[in-house]
Amino acid sequence: MKINRLNSIIVLGLIAIIGILIAQLLWTKQAFNLEEKKFSQKTHIALLEVAKKLYEGTNRELPAENPVQKISNDYYIVNIDNDFEPQILDYYLKNEFEKVNIGTDYEYAMYNCQSDEMVYGNYVSASKTADKNHSVYFPKHKNLVYYFAVRFPNETSYLFRSLKFWLALSGGIIVILLVYVFSILTIMQQKKYSELQRDFINNMTHEFKTPLSSILIASNFLKQQNVIQADEKLEKYTEIIIAQSKKLNAHIETILNSAKSDNGPLVLNKTTVDLMALLRDVIENIQLKYPQSHIKTEAPDSHVLLEADAFHLTNICYNLLDNAIKYCEKTPEITVKINQKSNQIKLDFIDNGIGISNKNLPFIFDKFYRISSIKSNEVNGFGLGLYYVKKICTLHHWKISAQSNTNGTTITILIPAHHG
Repeated sequence: MKINRLNSIIVLGLIAIIGILIAQLLWTKQAFNLEEKKFSQKTHIALLEVAKKLYEGTNRELPAENPVQKISNDYYIVNIDNDFEPQILDYYLKNEFEKVNIGTDYEYAMYNCQSDEMVYGNYVSASKTADKNHSVYFPKHKNLVYYFAVRFPNETSYLFRSLKFWLALSGGIIVILLVYVFSILTIMQQKKYSELQRDFINNMTHEFKTPLSSILIASNFLKQQNVIQADEKLEKYTEIIIAQSKKLNAHIETILNSAKSDNGPLVLNKTTVDLMALLRDVIENIQLKYPQSHIKTEAPDSHVLLEADAFHLTNICYNLLDNAIKYCEKTPEITVKINQKSNQIKLDFIDNGIGISNKNLPFIFDKFYRISSIKSNEVNGFGLGLYYVKKICTLHHWKISAQSNTNGTTITILIPAHHG
């Protein structure tokens, strides 16, 4: 169900972005057509004014028919039924194009009756740097005697420059679409790897549990035999097998619980918990396992009440204390400090262990993450303890963080007062 929902969201998001991109491109095309039409209108107005001025001072009147003809997108001819000077034409063209705000390069040519061909006039650059060597062929037109032609060689690029906003917006949407597609492909790939990893872990742990259960049953039966009990060495070896089998079984259970929590959300059973009483029980159990450890608590009150899942809170405290002891190269000295304010409870686990470098601190709560060190290689584990702690804190809406102190590491949990 979740997969189908995720796929539907991905497809809908992709369709939406593609739809927006298509609409944007259509709007850009429409804007370009409008700019092209606007440019053509301004050119017609300017050339018509030039024609009128060329008729001024003559005894002939401007014909009723529009003398300006658009031959192609960038090519215009103007029929002047009267002789005119090239210098005057050049002057009028510059003035009229400037009036209508046409700021792109143009070139013009005039028909020469004597040579019966178009004579190249001039290339006028908008940047005031005319290309003297520029030459373009101007075709002749039938039935016209006195006329000139104007071409805009950079009209398309000029129009595109006027659409900077639309083009930038379209480019931005294309980038967003590419990032979206890349992100989706990455998510799908990571999802595939995550599923393969989870299936592998589930299959591996289940396959381990069956032979491990048989080993434990056989070892317990073996320990009860008179022959084993009579031999101190054999009894010791049997106890080692049982202890290590239980330890391995605990690791497998941890992995399975983690996999289960990934498959579905954990349901918290919140009750009012006395944090001090819970810590006393956890510390007592830890010191049975590590009798050489020194653990003390500092709290403003003998009773600190909060709303939490007692089972998971016990596991959190046990995991943090267990880690602090395992990653210590001297006699473990741990302080559990509680500061209670009106709006929150601050719980600090301060140890004198090997510490964590600043570059590794951001990753210690990641799943399967283990810091590569000599001590880490000596300690058995899968990198799931702190991942579990972080997950339970998140479910309770608590904040957890870690920082290195002068002699070890401090893990801090911030708990809103009277809230789970």
